[in-house]
Amino acid sequence: MKNFLFKILSSLTAVCLFFTACKKDEAQIFFKGGVAPVLTSSIANGDTLPLIPADSLNTAVAFSWTNPNYLFNDGISSLNVTYYLQIDTVGANFSSANMQTVAINSALDTSFNVTQFNAIIGNGLQVAFGQPHNIQARIVSFLAPVTSPTLSNSSTLYSNVFNYIITPFAPPPKVTPSEGTLFIVGSATAGGWDNPIDKVVPSTQQFAQISPTEYKITIPLVGGGEYKFIAVNGSWNDQWSVAKNDTYPNGGPFVYNGNNCIAPATSGTYVIDVNFQTGIFTVTLQ
Repeated sequence: MKNFLFKILSSLTAVCLFFTACKKDEAQIFFKGGVAPVLTSSIANGDTLPLIPADSLNTAVAFSWTNPNYLFNDGISSLNVTYYLQIDTVGANFSSANMQTVAINSALDTSFNVTQFNAIIGNGLQVAFGQPHNIQARIVSFLAPVTSPTLSNSSTLYSNVFNYIITPFAPPPKVTPSEGTLFIVGSATAGGWDNPIDKVVPSTQQFAQISPTEYKITIPLVGGGEYKFIAVNGSWNDQWSVAKNDTYPNGGPFVYNGNNCIAPATSGTYVIDVNFQTGIFTVTLQ
């Protein structure tokens, strides 16, 4: 009887030791956190960040930041750290619809030339050209690939913020109409492809200038017809339309001296809005 009880107790002890060992093996590594990256900039916090068109290829601003040193209970993480540079207007708290996010991957620095940063501010944030604006920048870091459903959130860290005063400049010549006027010509219009426009009163195919970079017109279009935008009535020198193999009947990106735009399939009166700041045009049935 004693031998029997001894065997049972021995078996139970072995089972307990087995499950204890398994439990120990299952809970080996867990995330402990990190330190928010410290951002530095070639332009001092609060200073003017100059954007000079003649210096388009020169460095406008350079950023660098510290490693957040993500820590697990077994030591510093060997997982890839991904960084985002976020740029927004002051007061929006990095939550505006036009906030710009630039993926940096795992590098600890990045820089932008004047043309690149001007595009981020003017075309990206879509603030007015030729006027000073207060913007801010920060670095966001997180671990990737994600190893648990909650790790991406718990590993997200935000750097200190740099504020700048910046005045974006309008795009260079031949990106906006050189004469401050814009016309539409083509088979989708009453004037056809005649240039100069002489079948109708030219003003009926002239856009109204809403701002230095935005033009709008309300005009009847022939369904399925083609058209282009021209800067000067009677000249083909400066013209804009869609890129090769892109039709965008309801609008989309446009380029300098591209292929013909295609009007919507249904004839009717449409509002066409051409925005040289964003490089996008829209075609909306009235």
